[in-house]
Formats: sequence, structure tokens, C-alpha cells
Amino acid sequence: MPTPIENYRATVEKPWGKIFYDVIFNQLKFTDSKRLKILDFGAGFCITAKHYAKNHDVTALEPNKEMYKLRFESDDYNLITQGLEYLKSIADNTYDVVICHNVLEYVENKETVLTELKRVLKQGGRLSIIKHNLYGRVFGCAVLTDNPKAALDLLDEKPEDSMFGNRDVYTNEYLSEFFGTEMKLAELYGVRAFYGLSSNNEIKFTDEWYNSMLELETRVGTIDDFKKVSFFNHLIFEKQ
Repeated sequence: MPTPIENYRATVEKPWGKIFYDVIFNQLKFTDSKRLKILDFGAGFCITAKHYAKNHDVTALEPNKEMYKLRFESDDYNLITQGLEYLKSIADNTYDVVICHNVLEYVENKETVLTELKRVLKQGGRLSIIKHNLYGRVFGCAVLTDNPKAALDLLDEKPEDSMFGNRDVYTNEYLSEFFGTEMKLAELYGVRAFYGLSSNNEIKFTDEWYNSMLELETRVGTIDDFKKVSFFNHLIFEKQ
């Protein structure tokens, strides 16, 4: 019987899992003319680390043994099988880019993690945070999983269970208020406005669906009204 993480690993190779990353790669516009130092904190299966390690120096931090054993392997990135304890050992102003995707929802010490991520970032460097979005989660529960009770619980701010424990769907404002003037919100995108609402998975294996949906998601991810109802928000902060 596969574990939840094994099922999750299988999902990211399906079209509806792969498109999540392709949308993000379209939003993270790194120039390949300059080799950047990138930290991927909570790298999971190291999909993002592997992608950017082709042209940049990437360190991937992932303490979950089951996840890093199932990772997308590559000799191009440096995998560290630790988390916050290793982050605290990194020198100030080390990285040009810090990535933290779908991690903070599951940690109790958000402020400690955010303080460390900001500290290791160079002046002018960028911090990419992807987080669950409340209204998108409500749509997902009510439409995709036909579970309006779970949608109501989200609106009532009740804890949401997941394979990683309780999921805290915190707000974008929390991040902006925490960083204050030290980190400027440079860009805000939506991710997964539409493709997660249909249960017709058969059509998602066609190139026509995938290419059109990728273009659609990339475009609506820049439109404010769609950002509000996307499953995820992608916030890019710049260190002042």
C-alpha cells in the first residue's frame, strides 16, 4: 500500500502535477547569463532544485527522509538532508535567490524561518514564497472534492489536516507585515486558477490541453481577480 508521500510523488509526474511547476518556472524569470546562488528551503522531491541547477549553483535543504529518497536526482544540485538547524549555520548575505514553496503552512515557527531566510539573502536578492490561498482552497474543497463541509470549515478558520499535519492557510498580509520595510513585495502571482477544478483527467494527457492550459494559467496568474481565487499565491520579495 503506497504511503501518502508516495502517492504525492506519483501525482507530480502527472500533467496536473507537472503544470504546477511549469507555471512557476514561467513566473520565476532568472537570467541564465549570470550564475546565481540559489537556496531551495524545503526542497521536497527537488524538482525545482533540479530545474535551476542546470544553469545555477543550487543548494536544496530537505529534512524529510521519505521525500528526499524519492527525489528527482541530479548531480547538479547539492542536497542537504537538514532543515532549520542547517539554515541557521549559513553565513549572512549568501544567496542571490531563496525559494520556499509550500513549506511555511506546516511549520510552527514561521517567524524564525522567515528571519533566517531573510538573513541569508543578499541585498537586492529575491525570496520566492508559494503558499496556499484561502479562497482557492475553498473552491477546491467545494468543487473538486465535492466537500462543502470542508469548505465551510476553511471559512471558519478551522485547522485543515494534510499528510504533513495541520495546514495553516495564512494570509499574504501576514508576510508583508512581518517583513515591513526590509523586504519589498516585488511581484504577486496566482497559481492553479483552473486546472485543479476539473476531474476530467483523461483530457489532461493531451498536448492541446496542456499547452493551452499552461498559457492560460500563466496569463491569468498576473490578473488580480484570478489571483484572489487561485489555489496558491506566489509572492516574490526583494531584500532592500
